[in-house]
Amino acid sequence: MTSTDPVAAPDPAHDAGAHAAFGRTLDATALKAYAHPLRVAIVDALSTFGPATASGLGDRLGESSGSTSYHLRQLEKHGFVREVEGRGTARERWWERVPGGISLDPSAFRAGGGMRAASELIQAEWEHRRRRQLDEFLAHGDELGEKWIDRATISTANLRLTGPQLAKLSKRLMEVVDEFVVTYRDSTEPGSRPVQAQLNVFPVMGGDVTPGDEAGEDAADGDAASGSTTASKHDRKEG
Repeated sequence: MTSTDPVAAPDPAHDAGAHAAFGRTLDATALKAYAHPLRVAIVDALSTFGPATASGLGDRLGESSGSTSYHLRQLEKHGFVREVEGRGTARERWWERVPGGISLDPSAFRAGGGMRAASELIQAEWEHRRRRQLDEFLAHGDELGEKWIDRATISTANLRLTGPQLAKLSKRLMEVVDEFVVTYRDSTEPGSRPVQAQLNVFPVMGGDVTPGDEAGEDAADGDAASGSTTASKHDRKEG
C-alpha cells in the first residue's frame, strides 16, 4: 500500500531481506488510536526529521504545544512513539518514533464501518503528506543546490505484467529500499540530510487484461509471488 518511511533504526529484529521497516499491522485498537490527522502528522514528522519536543512539533505543524503534547501521550500509550532516553527534562521531553513500519490490514477496508473509515482516513493522510513533500521539493528544490537536484530521481515507467510479475518487481524494489533504510536511516554522516524515497507500483485502472490462461501464468510464475513480503494494496505505510 503506502508507506510512511521506514524507521528501522538498525534493529536486530529487522532484517533488510524481510522488509526491515515492516513492523506492525494495526489491530482495531491501534487503528482507532492512530486515526487522527494530527497524530498521523506527528508520526510523519518524527519519521522524516527525527526526535523532537512537543513545542518543536507544534512549531513545525502549526499546532499548540499543549495539543501536540496530548497527542504524543496518546501515541505513546499505543506504541507509536517513545520518549528519548537521556535527553530532555521533566518540563521538555524529547520524543522519537518507535522503530518499524506501520501497515494497514487490507481486510479493514473490506470490513466497512469504523474500521474502514479509520483506515481510509490514515491512508488519505499518508498520501497527502507524501504528495506535499514531493510538491515542496518540486517548488523549492533548486534552493538546495545542484548537488542535490542532480542526484534526485522522479520517474514513471509503464509496462505490462502478470500478477506474480508485479509481486516480483515490487519485492525487488523494496529490497533495495530496505537495504538503504537499514544502513542509513539514522546516519549522522557529515553532509547527510533527510531524504524520502517514495515508491508506488500498481496496476492501472481501466487497463485491459491480455486474454489467456491466467491460472497457468500464476503457476508458472509462482515463485515470484511465493515468499514475497511486499505489502498489498491498502497495506503499508512505513515511518
